[in-house]
Amino acid sequence: MSSSTNADEKKKESFNAEAASLLVNNLRATFASGTTRSYEWRASQLKALIILCDAHEQQIIDALYSDLAKPPLETVAYEIAMFKNSCKAALKELKRWMTSEKVKTSIATFPSTAEIVSEPLGVVLVISAWNYPFLLSLEPVIGAIAAGNALVLKPSEIAPATSSLLAKLLGEYLDNSCIRVVEGAVDETSALLQQKWDKIFYTGNGRVGRIVMAAAAIHLTPVVLELGGKSPVVVDSNIDLKVATRRIIAGKWGCNNGQACVSPDYIITTKDYAPKLVDSLKAELEKFYGKNPLESKDLSRIVNSNHFGRLTKFLDDEKVSGKIVFGGEKDESKLRISPTILLDIPRNSLIMREEIFGPLLPIITVDKLEESFDVINSGTKPLAAYLFTTNNKLKEQFVMNISAGGLVVNDTALHLAVNTLPFGGVGESGVGAYHGKFSFDAFSHKKAVLYRSFLGDAPIRYPPYTNIKMRLLKALVGGGLLGIIRALFGLS
Repeated sequence: MSSSTNADEKKKESFNAEAASLLVNNLRATFASGTTRSYEWRASQLKALIILCDAHEQQIIDALYSDLAKPPLETVAYEIAMFKNSCKAALKELKRWMTSEKVKTSIATFPSTAEIVSEPLGVVLVISAWNYPFLLSLEPVIGAIAAGNALVLKPSEIAPATSSLLAKLLGEYLDNSCIRVVEGAVDETSALLQQKWDKIFYTGNGRVGRIVMAAAAIHLTPVVLELGGKSPVVVDSNIDLKVATRRIIAGKWGCNNGQACVSPDYIITTKDYAPKLVDSLKAELEKFYGKNPLESKDLSRIVNSNHFGRLTKFLDDEKVSGKIVFGGEKDESKLRISPTILLDIPRNSLIMREEIFGPLLPIITVDKLEESFDVINSGTKPLAAYLFTTNNKLKEQFVMNISAGGLVVNDTALHLAVNTLPFGGVGESGVGAYHGKFSFDAFSHKKAVLYRSFLGDAPIRYPPYTNIKMRLLKALVGGGLLGIIRALFGLS
């Protein structure tokens, strides 16, 4: 065994609760010094992240290919480019975000002025996911840095190549007195969660999200939980079927082979329209991925054997095993599952009770499309919901009646690319939101500040209390000028 391997193991073993406590204390000392509060420090770190991406693009591509066999185009477009765009947007808007917001005051505090000051929370923890291990690790870091916090990033151990690369590159490019990366698995994460943080940002599944929230509750630490759920696609019959089909495929199999939190989880359409939709999906899938999609270089593999087994279990369920109308091929040795369509799946089957997070796409049929709303609302609130239609009334009903983290009409997943929209869940699909200024706000405290002079000191605030004072104070707090006049004349 090499000396470097011994050193790595020793380092890993040494990161326990005591080491985590020391790390947090060191970061608190740096934060208390005021280093992270200046515009110059925040901007320098964001610029360094952009330089990191430009200098190491191929290494990032290679790491994601090692972890997921992710196609280079997906890595460049959906991880690196989206991340760089977020950095550039934050740099462009940072001064405006940092500027205090002047607000109106009331007659009750006259004369006075007031403002809302955005201040950093302190020392924050970011725990990221394996499916987009570069973007989902660093996108929250943009908000934490922009808001002026010190932070620890814990990348996912399920994407080890990307985790190792992030630790190396952030160590080289960022200010390590304020920003640290901790690698590891359950033990290291548990050690971090035992500490008191000023915020915890977690991306992953609901089971671990509950663990994170319970650990945070001990210290009354606020959290952002970016989770998931069963994101439905409602397909009407009055659409451009080819365009809709391609956009569904792009959002499902074109986003990490279905291993994405906003990936379409199932389709709802009418019994009459389902055959046309299935035929269109089959035709377009074959165009995109060929007759043997298990050999396609444009599809990610399943991340590991555990997730492969989980997906296989869905297909082996006796309620759905006979419902496969396309695909279903598997290669366990290569962790590959072909794009798979299942038609008329029972709603009580295993695949409809759990988030799929893979290349399987069930289709549920209804008599009338409006029934789809009841199907969606009978389950937990999803992270995303999609509708394909040209019917304006149906669009309005969809927006009014479907509660989800985000909605997209006539496409899938693209709302992620709009940094003026908040991205986050509702109910069991998540707590809190980020992207753009919402990321800055997620890691900021909005501090209320009221300024008064020594002029205009009103004696009615002070004892001895009288009926006249009570009437005047009641009118002042109520804020109406007429009420104050009536109080002065004893009319109220």
